[in-house]
Amino acid sequence: MAPSIRLSPAARSLFDQPLAIAVQGLGPRQQVTLRTSLRDETGELFQASARYQAGDDGELDLARCPALPGGSFSGLEPMGLLWALQPQKPFWRLVKRDVQSPFLLQLEVFEGHGECHGRLLAQAQHERAFLRDGVRRIPVREGRIRATLFLPRGSGPFPGIIDLYGTGGGLPEYRACLLANHGFAVLALAFYSYEDLPKGMKEFHLEYFEEAVNYMLHHTQVKGPGIGLLGHSKGGDLCVSMASFLKGITATALINGSVANVGAVLRYKDVTIPPLGINPKRIKVGKSGIADIIDVLNSPLEGPDQQSFIPLEKAQCCFLFIVGQDDHNWKSEFFAVEGSKRLQAHGKEKPEIVCYPGAGHYIEPPFFPMCAASMHLLFGKPVMWGGEPKAHCEAQIDAWQQIQAFFRKHLTGEPSGTSSKL
Repeated sequence: MAPSIRLSPAARSLFDQPLAIAVQGLGPRQQVTLRTSLRDETGELFQASARYQAGDDGELDLARCPALPGGSFSGLEPMGLLWALQPQKPFWRLVKRDVQSPFLLQLEVFEGHGECHGRLLAQAQHERAFLRDGVRRIPVREGRIRATLFLPRGSGPFPGIIDLYGTGGGLPEYRACLLANHGFAVLALAFYSYEDLPKGMKEFHLEYFEEAVNYMLHHTQVKGPGIGLLGHSKGGDLCVSMASFLKGITATALINGSVANVGAVLRYKDVTIPPLGINPKRIKVGKSGIADIIDVLNSPLEGPDQQSFIPLEKAQCCFLFIVGQDDHNWKSEFFAVEGSKRLQAHGKEKPEIVCYPGAGHYIEPPFFPMCAASMHLLFGKPVMWGGEPKAHCEAQIDAWQQIQAFFRKHLTGEPSGTSSKL
């Protein structure tokens, strides 16, 4: 029997779902190298490989067989060939630009463990999709709003969430889309560097975000009385500002966010919040040329920088802070702790804080490969994001469950039933 790759699901799976990988038809205890390849929409190649030894029966099941040293990872890692994918171009991050098409994953089995791959024994292709059948993708161009709404299959109404990314700008849809697959109505909201929105990050007006909140609150497919906010990085502090000043927000989840306003002036009616001061002299650049910007921001607890602390004690919602303890973009854990202190000092409910040791800045949906360093738009050079690949992958899986449980609990009244594994 010729060797073959057995996948479950066989041909197509959702990107945030596990994929079972096995090889059958090998010789007893045969040594092989497995390699995965994936090209993003710009054509850049991501690859991972691992060394294995088949069982006495010629079977190789990645759920039961540990990878041997010498590849992209070692040990029992059923999904290692996906989370260990690395770009062949330096400082390149895997993102999904068009959620309506899947990523195509190529799997290959080679003979032996050499540095140069031996004879090709088997190969297979698999689609990693983002949009579940029946989920609707609706471009939104109402008033000033530039966004995409994802509605789950079924009649609704559904718990509603607004999803914001960070300083990359544009309109990333993939997290909102994957979340909609799990039963949420999610609005991926652009806020700069997209269509007719401002090109740069000079100042933001909260009235724009208020339009988006009102759009969701009045949508017939969105279950009231309030909605949730989900923000990563700069999107996180924008969510804190929205929760602090706008009505109709029930739950706010931040992924490595800040409780101080960062990077741009924030205006709402007669309120102006200046951005936190920075000191470029605190940038550390190693021999690799990669900048570590962890210490660049001033503290929002001292001097005039206290004006940048967002008054989150005004918020009428519950908070969840997802924290990567190896975040090198900024001090996410410090921000979460200071936000918690401020809420409690004003008699507000203590927020949930879930910390992940070994996780970096870009905590994405499950199975996105960790991005250790990439270009930073504001600094114009590659910066370190932090993280250790295996711990980061585990954090992404757990955080995804925590976020969904948090929103289910506060937007639908369902008990969360999720406790952190880490």
